[in-house]
Amino acid sequence: MFTGVAAVPAGAAEGGVSFTRVAVNGGKPIVIGVKEEVEVHAAFRMTTRLTYDFGPTVFPYRGKPDTGDTLHSSVITSDCEVVDRANGICDFEEWLYIDPRNLDFGNEDAATWGTAARVFLAGDAHDTDDKDLPLQVKRATRVTVNASPEPVSTGKTITVTGRVTRANWDTHTYQGYAGRTASLQFKAAGASSYTTVKKATSNSTGALRTTVKATGSGTWRWTYYGNSTSGAKSSTGDHVAVR
Repeated sequence: MFTGVAAVPAGAAEGGVSFTRVAVNGGKPIVIGVKEEVEVHAAFRMTTRLTYDFGPTVFPYRGKPDTGDTLHSSVITSDCEVVDRANGICDFEEWLYIDPRNLDFGNEDAATWGTAARVFLAGDAHDTDDKDLPLQVKRATRVTVNASPEPVSTGKTITVTGRVTRANWDTHTYQGYAGRTASLQFKAAGASSYTTVKKATSNSTGALRTTVKATGSGTWRWTYYGNSTSGAKSSTGDHVAVR
């Protein structure tokens, strides 16, 4: 399971602190691969007249805010941006870092997490609040594409292949993701956006394959839209010239 960077001090949780305007990762899922460190931006407002030693922070958790699993390798919080000095109101920004190489977790941790806010107070005490803000934590996916032949004559068949793989947090590898529906998309030469042409389902190794008729030059890609435990991903584009 995930573990945080520090244990909660022995002091009991204290009142006198409120956290509002909590936003984590712009409301988007937190998608984690197997090697790359993930940076998650957060912002919040804290109101207190109490003296605090360090913090505050917001963070994903499972179980209970004080004693459950937390999701971060390290965290950096900005200095207080004063909103109302007399009433102790400050706005904060935060950058939370997740390194999958240095955390003990498994595929079962792709799930809905809660969001907690905490500040460590003077006198070995702390205040921890559950913010009732669900966060989706998902396994990263990768998608590849290859369209051939290149170039091709108008009206001939183009074969488009690819593969959908998903991060396995138990083995720290990417593995073929079977039974996934992916959209084959096309962006005509000179166009600014892709259009879905057809769909295909990945086989037992995650492979994708379909055929289309060549009507004009442009770029092909596969897009997988994700699910409750897996992130969405589009492949890079493969350009095919039609002559």
